Amino acid sequence: MTELTTRFGYFVTNVKNAWGDITQHSVFLSNLLIAALILMVTLFLSQWLSNTVKRTAKRYAHSDADRTLPEFLSQLVWWLVMIVGLVVILNRLGVQTTSILTVLGAASLAIGLSLQGTLANVASGIMLLAQKPYRIGDTVTIGDSSGTVARLGLFLTEITNGDNHKVYIPNAKIFSDRIINQTHYGHRTLALLVTVDFATNLDEALGILKKITADHPGTLGTPAVWAGVENFMDNGVQLKVTAQVEVAKHGQIRADILKAIKETFHAHGILIPYPHQVGIEKYPKTEDIAKAN
Repeated sequence: MTELTTRFGYFVTNVKNAWGDITQHSVFLSNLLIAALILMVTLFLSQWLSNTVKRTAKRYAHSDADRTLPEFLSQLVWWLVMIVGLVVILNRLGVQTTSILTVLGAASLAIGLSLQGTLANVASGIMLLAQKPYRIGDTVTIGDSSGTVARLGLFLTEITNGDNHKVYIPNAKIFSDRIINQTHYGHRTLALLVTVDFATNLDEALGILKKITADHPGTLGTPAVWAGVENFMDNGVQLKVTAQVEVAKHGQIRADILKAIKETFHAHGILIPYPHQVGIEKYPKTEDIAKAN
């Protein structure tokens, strides 16, 4: 009887231990499953809220091309939701997020110093959104880079240049540099400089410049085409003609007008001078002196 009681006690103890292990593992597995569900919900919610904010912000945009603010806000919402979701997941898995936040708060100075460039880019991006010196789709010149704004992010602005290259410029550099927005008014000035010979009839040459430029279908009628004398050069008189054109067609219009000017000047006998070099010998040769005498 005693041996049977002892074996029964061993059996009960083993069952209790096994049940405890199962219970302990089931709690961990359940927490892991819940954490995975929270991650899935976070990914879905971040994307959904990001798209919702983008659609809502587009309603307040001035035009379809003004996509800068919606893009920026959607990115901001996505990151905020992801951070909150990750904190909840860590807390569910037993990680003491409070202590982590305390450590991060104590180390905020060191983090701020190490990430001062990144934080400066974020702050500059917010300032660019507030002041709106350019929008997505605008043609701009920032420092020595020119192109069309493709995206304004939290840290970088993406520009597509004329060679179809992606140029990434930090927002902090943009905010501290000179920004030229060529599409702000929807058109830009086309200015051409042409040098003609001193013997040229200036009224005739200026009339040709104005007619060629005004007759081009890409030039705008307002303000009217202007042409005049710009400067006196070493080899001739420099003339200037200006007109307003669409930004996207500026390069092609410029090429067309320059070609027409060259052909028309040639047909009217108007010379476009080019640099000449004259060689002078300081000490002439003996045979040359004899011939001169």
